[in-house]
Amino acid sequence: MFILELTYTAPVEHVDQLLDAHVTWLDAGYESGVFIASGRKNPRDGGVILAVGEDRAHIERLTATDPFVTGGVCAYRITEFTATKTAPALAPYRQRVRG
Repeated sequence: MFILELTYTAPVEHVDQLLDAHVTWLDAGYESGVFIASGRKNPRDGGVILAVGEDRAHIERLTATDPFVTGGVCAYRITEFTATKTAPALAPYRQRVRG
């Protein structure tokens, strides 16, 4: 599982110009089953996405296609973690520690 933290690198006015394209990109991530939750940070200086994926390289390739990235208005920090405990609704995403 991955926490994708977006930090805006441009004024919010520039971010807003790409917002519709970013939301379309998010929708595709939800449809493919990669994204579980997302939203703006408060204060509004970026956002957070909770994601699942094959591996970190897959997530890095995916985030590189975000219109916010290709438009030069955000940078991603990707944190991988093992979700060993979840709320009941997220039980399908629970993972076992290996080794």
